[in-house]
Amino acid sequence: MRAYERLLKYAQVNTTSCEENEANTPSGEGEWNLARLLEEEMKELGLTNVHVDEHCYVYGWLPATEGCEGSRHLGFNSHMDTVADTGGADTHPQVIRDYDGGPIRLGDSGKVIDPELFPHLKDCKGKTILTTDGTSVLGADDKAGITEIMTMCETLIREQIPHGAISICFSPDEEIGHGAAYLDLAAFDADLAYTVDGSAPHEVEYETFNAASAKFFFTGRSVHPGDAKGKMINAMLVAMEAAASFPPDEVPSKTEGREGFYHLTGAHGNVSEAVLEYILRDHDAALFAKKKEKVREVAAAINKKYGAGTVRVEVKDQYRNMAEIIAKVPEVVEIANRAIEAVGLTPVSNPVRGGTDGAQLSFRGLPCPNLGTGGYAYHGYYEHAVAEEMDTCVQILLHIVEEFRKLPR
Repeated sequence: MRAYERLLKYAQVNTTSCEENEANTPSGEGEWNLARLLEEEMKELGLTNVHVDEHCYVYGWLPATEGCEGSRHLGFNSHMDTVADTGGADTHPQVIRDYDGGPIRLGDSGKVIDPELFPHLKDCKGKTILTTDGTSVLGADDKAGITEIMTMCETLIREQIPHGAISICFSPDEEIGHGAAYLDLAAFDADLAYTVDGSAPHEVEYETFNAASAKFFFTGRSVHPGDAKGKMINAMLVAMEAAASFPPDEVPSKTEGREGFYHLTGAHGNVSEAVLEYILRDHDAALFAKKKEKVREVAAAINKKYGAGTVRVEVKDQYRNMAEIIAKVPEVVEIANRAIEAVGLTPVSNPVRGGTDGAQLSFRGLPCPNLGTGGYAYHGYYEHAVAEEMDTCVQILLHIVEEFRKLPR
């Protein structure tokens, strides 16, 4: 089975994670459905000790083939959940075969994927493109990674390719920052690993943002508007004032590369109460610390102006820049680079303007760069994947397996 065929199946399983339910893992009930499906398929393929644990992590292992028992143990991880802030629960994939290179209409939604906005499509003429009908995300982030790992396993078993021990884990709730928190590293038993959660096949990512969330809770004073002078404190207006206190150019739409940002992701309220939700990002640890301090300064200024207790703020760290960990084990990137070169591509490593479970795993002691999947325009209606690039990603994984087979543990 080709990787994209699996993606079409997995995409139709609703696995949105839910930040409002972040105290529970998994946060979305639908994640259990994909976990059970993957558990069944992994058993059918012939992986060993396949199981889903109490937190919805799906595990499976490929024991080393005869003669390869002394090779280094290799791990792969992808996440099952998808973002919840775009579209409904149902995903309706569409397949564009023999793509003509022009705009792609997304069903009857009126939305169009324009190659001028997504220039990599200009090199995809004649290929097979997967999209949705424009009413939801596709879920290639990260079901494309899952499909490629599964297809890699199927290929290794079907073609009886020699390999060392391989550990597989599919995890929940990456999109809300929890993905690798409960991954059992002792049982996983990998020396090095890769998340398969990137974009273009030739990319190897190992430098991520430092990340935190910030949530402001505003308390106003609601009185009749006809008698409000000197009495009313409109929580929504105070929230707007707080939002205007952040640097206007330090937002996602005005930054790139290693430039950090404050990103307002949610706002709601009334005169009495209001909430602002932010994510904070920066590659530089010192600048990241300053962003967290800025949040506290904004809250302090509001309370000084309107009175103590007008606003309360919660700042939570989510993940750290894994570059400092990967720098200690450069071979994990070098192996990926050689695998990419083996399929005729030139490897590229750019700073990730986001994060992956690999960041958390790296700081927990398992160095874990991120590999591409052939998916693009994540977290929006215009998400799409290129079937041929997904096939290439499977080949890259197979070359990595071959590289590890040659390395003694």
